[in-house]
Amino acid sequence: MTTTQNTQPTNPPAVNGPASEPPFLSLHTTVVLLAALVIGIVIGALTAFADVPVAAAVIAGLTATGASIPVLRSLIR
Repeated sequence: MTTTQNTQPTNPPAVNGPASEPPFLSLHTTVVLLAALVIGIVIGALTAFADVPVAAAVIAGLTATGASIPVLRSLIR
């Protein structure tokens, strides 16, 4: 019986592209934006549960998100 062995390529293709390409967002920026998003969602949900119109809850959430970005930027290093 003859058996064949699978040959492995000597240079497998890169999975994530070239290694020299910088990321779209830095880790610091990503953490700040995600934390601000969570804060905005929580404030918006709490405002919506307080029997105010939905538009006011959305505005409160967006305001909280925008206001928390500079604070988080200075706190998270």
